[in-house]
Amino acid sequence: MLEDKNPKPLSELHQLGEFGLIKHLTQNIELQNKSSVKGVGDDAAVIEFKNKQTVVTTDLLVEGIHFDLLYTPLKHLGYKAVVVNLSDVYAMNAHPKQITVSLAVSNKISVEALEELYEGILLACNIYGVDLVGGDTTSSTSGLIISITAIGEVDSKDVVYRNGAKENDLICVSGDLGGAFMGLQLLEREKQVFNDNPAIQPDFAGHDYVLERQLKPEPRQDVIEMFKEIGVKPTAMIDVSDGLSSDLLHICEQSKVGCVIYEDKIPLDFTVVALAQDFNFDPTVCALNGGEDYELLFTIPLEEYNKIKDQKRVTIIGHITADKGNYTIVDKNQQVHQLIAQGWNALKN
Repeated sequence: MLEDKNPKPLSELHQLGEFGLIKHLTQNIELQNKSSVKGVGDDAAVIEFKNKQTVVTTDLLVEGIHFDLLYTPLKHLGYKAVVVNLSDVYAMNAHPKQITVSLAVSNKISVEALEELYEGILLACNIYGVDLVGGDTTSSTSGLIISITAIGEVDSKDVVYRNGAKENDLICVSGDLGGAFMGLQLLEREKQVFNDNPAIQPDFAGHDYVLERQLKPEPRQDVIEMFKEIGVKPTAMIDVSDGLSSDLLHICEQSKVGCVIYEDKIPLDFTVVALAQDFNFDPTVCALNGGEDYELLFTIPLEEYNKIKDQKRVTIIGHITADKGNYTIVDKNQQVHQLIAQGWNALKN
C-alpha cells in the first residue's frame, strides 16, 4: 500500500469549541433504555426508575496515574473507563443503565484522538446496553483526565452491600486473578526497553491474555445473571479493583467478621503463572495485591454450596469466621499467615 504523502491534518479542539466538540462526539447517540427519558442536549439528563432503587458510582482516571498513553490505545482507554464503572454497579447486584462522561483535555489532543476515545466509550455502552446521557468538557494543563459516572437500577430486595457477610459464609471469586497486574508489568518493561532504544520493537508475543486483562477488562455481567438463574443472593460483594487482599478486607471490616482463605484455591491462569515466574514474582502475591482484575468477590451462605459448586466461572477460596479482625491465608504447605491489605492505594507515593 502506498503511503499517503499528504495526510489530512488533525483538527484542533479550538476549531470546534466546547459545545461544538460535545455535539460532534455525541451526535449519533441513540438511547436504549426506557428509563432514559432525556439524554445529551439539555441542561440535565432525565432518568425515571419505577419501583427500583438507584445506584450511582463515579471513577476518575488521570493520565500518568491510572494510564499511560504511550502504550494505551485511546479506544481501549475509552472502553476501560466505562467498564470499570459498570463493574461497580454489578458489584451491587444491580444493572447499569446510564453513564455521564466528563473530560479535561490538553491542547496536545486532537479532535480525531477524542473521536477514537469516544469509539471505545460508545462500544462499551452498546455491548452492555447503557445510555450516555450527559457530561462535560474542559481544558487541562496536566494531561487527559476522564471522569465517568454510572447509574444503575436494582430491586430493593436484590441489592447487595459489602457489610452483609456472616460467620461460615463461603468466600467466592469469579474468573481468575493477577492477569491485569502482569499485563501492566509487561507493558512497563517494554516501555523501558523502548525508552532505552526506540529502534527495538516491543515483544508481546504470546501475552495476549494479560494485555487484554490490563487494557480491555470486562465487567462480570454474566455473574449477576448467574445469581438470578441459580437462585443465589450474595450476602456481601465487591469488585476486585485494588487486589484480592484489600478488597476482601473491605468486606470483612464492614461486616465486622474475620476470614480464612487458601492459597491453593486462588484461581490463576497458567499464562499469568508463567509470566509471573519470568519476572521472578510470586503468582499468589500478584493475585492478592495486583488489582484491576474487575472480577466479583462475594460471600454466600454455606447452605447455598450445592448451587454454586458446579459453576465453572466461580471459585470458592475460603470462608468467613466470627473472629473479627483476624484475617488469615493458609499457604500450600498448610502454614497460616496474616492476610494484609497491600493492594493499590491511589494516595500512596
